[in-house]
Amino acid sequence: MNDKVDKLVIFLAKRDGIDKLVKTFQYVSKLLVWHQETTNPNLAHRAKQCEVASGLSRKAFRYGRFLTGFNALRRNPGPTPTYRFLSVFANAGEMVYFFFDHFLWLSRTGTLDAKLAKRMSFISAFGESLGYVFFCVIEFMMIKEGIEEERRIRSLPSDSKDSGNEIKKIKVDRVMRLMAISANVADLIIGLAEIEPNPFCNHAVTLGISGLVSAWAGWYRNWPS
Repeated sequence: MNDKVDKLVIFLAKRDGIDKLVKTFQYVSKLLVWHQETTNPNLAHRAKQCEVASGLSRKAFRYGRFLTGFNALRRNPGPTPTYRFLSVFANAGEMVYFFFDHFLWLSRTGTLDAKLAKRMSFISAFGESLGYVFFCVIEFMMIKEGIEEERRIRSLPSDSKDSGNEIKKIKVDRVMRLMAISANVADLIIGLAEIEPNPFCNHAVTLGISGLVSAWAGWYRNWPS
């Protein structure tokens, strides 16, 4: 059995899967608040409550997530010195993001002083943004290597089934990496809205669309094959 319901159950059993679902709720609610705040304040208020609750829930789901970056550096930092260098900054930024996100969650739930929330949010967003920049560089490098490998395979005289399978794998990998770049750029915009507030990044539509792009790219990447 491998139908859509089976795949949905597998997807939602993953921490990343449930995170992307709740992230969808969060940013759809944000767009609904923007759309209804003048015409239907009651609905906008309910949507705002959903947005806030979803955001806090996602932070709880991510508890301990900073260990993922630590383990990536410990087990597989990269095949070359360049990749290892970029991986250190990418994963270190992500570790800072998830680690300080714990304190942000505790301050917003009232467990810690609420005054800490703004500082924790800034540090977390800074680490997140730094990590996403380096992750994007790594993904672009991997895509470039994939394109070069595809050209090499196509230049070979043989036209075997194995060559076709290799090219297919490269193309699938390229799509996944483009999805990762889309999610990282979208999350980078959200992070910049916290680090350096500006009319573009902080607009509800920009944040809402960025959040949904990130969530749905995550859906695509984590959906069982």
